[in-house]
Amino acid sequence: MQLEQYIINDIKPVNIKDKISDLKMLFNELTYSHVPIENEGIYIGCISENDAHCFESAKTIQECNYAIEGFYVRSHTSWLDVLEAFAQNSCNIMPVLNEQNTYLGYYELNDIIGLFNETPFFAETGGILIIEKGIQDYSFSEVSQIVESNNAKILGAFVSKIESDLVQITIKIGHSGLNEVIQTFRRYGYNIIYGHEEDTYIESLKERSEYLKRYLNI
Repeated sequence: MQLEQYIINDIKPVNIKDKISDLKMLFNELTYSHVPIENEGIYIGCISENDAHCFESAKTIQECNYAIEGFYVRSHTSWLDVLEAFAQNSCNIMPVLNEQNTYLGYYELNDIIGLFNETPFFAETGGILIIEKGIQDYSFSEVSQIVESNNAKILGAFVSKIESDLVQITIKIGHSGLNEVIQTFRRYGYNIIYGHEEDTYIESLKERSEYLKRYLNI
């Protein structure tokens, strides 16, 4: 997936010799969490709005250069790595550099999230499952085998949580045979944390519970 078309260059990096007051005025006009900073035409990092408002307006950015964060991505960086960079740096603007470290512009977080929403994981219809198993006991090959042995298709899967010795995997599955997939996962020792479609096993337990309750109340 090519991202170059999403590079925006309507904001030029602010010079490190500019005053903090100028930076504050710029943030008041924008909705971005950070603004890129340059020194003699070379990108050196970003400064956050939160930090900028903590500094004295009369100071220069250079006097506060310890607050500059040096994050960026390359023009060839994959969209998933770009999304990870956004998350790691808690920002909604991501500077883009080429191989010669020339500043090309920036990505907006909403544009990259929009690409994520266009993937089959979100765009295709299907059911969501969250399964759990010991971190030493699961494998993606087994997960795939369980799904496909029930004539269902995986539209996407990723490790969504690791806690202690347990791992949770979120799976998007075509609607065909979803309940059979759930039952097979149980037979293989997986806990079903979440199932987006009706789980006949759970419904069956509920019915038996209601029957037992009525029986005991007779």
